[in-house]
Parts: sequence; structure tokens; C-alpha cells
Amino acid sequence: MSFSQSLLPEFDHEMANTRKTLERIPDEKFDWKPHQKSFAMGELASHVANLPGWATLTITSDSFDMAPGGKELKNPTASSASDLLATFDKNVAAARESIAQATDEDLLKPWSLLSNGQSVLTMPKIAVLRSFVMNHIIHHRAQLGVYLRLNDIPVPSIYGPSADEEGM
Repeated sequence: MSFSQSLLPEFDHEMANTRKTLERIPDEKFDWKPHQKSFAMGELASHVANLPGWATLTITSDSFDMAPGGKELKNPTASSASDLLATFDKNVAAARESIAQATDEDLLKPWSLLSNGQSVLTMPKIAVLRSFVMNHIIHHRAQLGVYLRLNDIPVPSIYGPSADEEGM
């Protein structure tokens, strides 16, 4: 079994669970944040919606500069829950297609994250998909679960029941 074929079931499972979380984000809470240093709910949810796009970026390029010319790039922030879900769905579909088409040879090539032209890290593309795409999404999805709980919004079941839902 190829790397891409072994990754796709996990990708599909995690993206379905992530979508369940994003579906709970209400428009009226986009500006809410638990602390002044925290992302606002809409910013965090937008980050999660944009992260699957890194899969395609990783597979189709050899590097990404997050601060070209010293100017940090900003992810677009959705203006509504419907925009958020549309962005997520578009990015997931493109990411899934990119993963499905990637060969083992493609996924073993090195990929670098740059900042102002300087390498921050370099690792095989398959490792980037697991860490900077999948694990990164899972991390921020969990943060969104806390945001939901603090706003008395039902938290979806992810790997088992939540206090609000029995099943997965």
C-alpha cells in the first residue's frame, strides 16, 4: 500500500470530525475569545478551514515562505459560518485529490518551511502532511472544542462520546 493510500482513511476521518466542529461555530461568536492573547473564534476556525490547503501546497511545491521579504503572510478570515464551511470543503477536496495523486517518491521528497527566505525546518513531505497538516488541524480543532464548551455550545463527539453527544 502506498503512503497516500494509507493516509487517506485517516485524512477522511479527521476532516469529517473537523467539519462537525466547524459546523457548530455561530456567526455571532466570531469575535469571541477566551483571553486577550487568544485567537478570536472566527480567526481560529478560519485557520482550521485553511489548513487543509497546506496539503496541496506541500505536495505541489518544495517550500513555502511564510514571511517573504520579511512580511508575514496572513490567512484569510471567513466572515460567516457558511463562508467558513465553503472554504474548508474546497480545501479538503483539493487536499484529498492531491494526496490521492501523490506517489511515494513525491511524498519522500524534502519540503522546507521558510521565513524571509531562511529555512525554519525541512522534512519529508509525508511528515509535513502528518505534522503541519493533520496534527495541526487536530490541535486547533481541540482548541475550538474548548471555545464551544465555554460558550455553552454543544461539543461534537470526535473519538468517543462528548458530554453533549453519545456517539461518534
